[in-house]
Amino acid sequence: MSSLPESSRNPNTESTGFDTMLGKLVVDHGFVTDEELMHCNNELTAAREEGNAGTLRDTLISNQFVTKRQLERIRKEFDATKSTHKIPGYKLIKKLGAGAMATVMLAEQKSLNRQVAIKILPKRHSEDPNFVERFYKEGKAAAQLNHPNIVHAYEVGQAGEHHFFVMEYVEGSDVREEIKEKKRLTEDAAIEIMLQSAKALQHAHSKGLIHRDIKPANIMLTRSGSVKVADLGLARSVDDTALAKQEEGRAYGTANYMSPEQIRGKVDIGPPADIYGLGATCYNMVTGKTPFTGKTPSDVMRGHLKTPLRAPDELNPTLSPGFCQIIEMCMGKELSDRYESMTDLIEDLELVKQGDSPHFARPAVDLTSLTIQPGGTAAPSPGNPLIGGGIVKQNQSSSLGDNPILLISLAGNAILILILILVFATSS
Repeated sequence: MSSLPESSRNPNTESTGFDTMLGKLVVDHGFVTDEELMHCNNELTAAREEGNAGTLRDTLISNQFVTKRQLERIRKEFDATKSTHKIPGYKLIKKLGAGAMATVMLAEQKSLNRQVAIKILPKRHSEDPNFVERFYKEGKAAAQLNHPNIVHAYEVGQAGEHHFFVMEYVEGSDVREEIKEKKRLTEDAAIEIMLQSAKALQHAHSKGLIHRDIKPANIMLTRSGSVKVADLGLARSVDDTALAKQEEGRAYGTANYMSPEQIRGKVDIGPPADIYGLGATCYNMVTGKTPFTGKTPSDVMRGHLKTPLRAPDELNPTLSPGFCQIIEMCMGKELSDRYESMTDLIEDLELVKQGDSPHFARPAVDLTSLTIQPGGTAAPSPGNPLIGGGIVKQNQSSSLGDNPILLISLAGNAILILILILVFATSS
């Protein structure tokens, strides 16, 4: 494979190694062919013979073989590759992804001959004590957990100027990718993902850890169908009162899936915050939409605080009432309206999975929409149909004795009729 000749190295940047390897990198990435690279090298050599200074990157851009953005992307990947090579005991395979907080690489652990994922803290964050402290807290939090539905932590440490976190490599996709590909998931698939995620979080909560960033991108799916909850970067111990006080008044999490108490920056963030995040994630799975939208994250967060949740079966009529009730209870704006624990949520999910009604989640009753039809049965009024898991659906064949709501409604109608009779008799 062609590479950059000695004459085209940039002495000002050679210490990074990037310019030295640039020719090979652009070919390996498929941006240029060997012939095109040779053309650039010849052009660069000719220019230097005429006394014109230049670099290979300038020549590649001037010939429109690559863009500045593509070169920047290659540089970031190269820097991450260099970092991984400096971690003793591991061999780089490829980059899995990169974000503002870290780069994740696929590597081979030489001692055990197994593939692992390595999260590397960017150099710009490695010089910030707060970022470094949070990075190590994530590794230590993950190390406390041992559950089949949680990504396992293997090692956290420092190699040279870079901090790294070695974890289990999950071969597959994540829920975000599944939603993007399929638009929305079936109820059965969503229940299974939600159930396994809830069991993972139940384990974390039993260890005193709150995830605080449950979202589709942090729920991994293996090729065999197992769920793996990932990314404990925002996890906080319920006993860490010092950090809770430090973070008071600030919102930590992802706007589309953040609980109201996280948005308000409450000190006492507990299991219900993860229950809300899991409910918002499930809403996204089965409707293809996030629960609340807005032009800015602030608009979205305002929706979590103030806007009534649109019933999921309005967007996906195939959903069962029981499952809708579960999602809506997970997303109760007040703690008193939400599940108290993952244990209760798991029980309801198991019941709905078996085709039964949930035990804890109950339909919200709108008495103003009930009317009495001949035969003593209740029916939805045309302007306010009783649909979805969040509103009661009455059985037309139910007797009055089995339906106290109907008895109350019937008594109210009877009283109104008596009042009208009295008013009519008085006026006449």
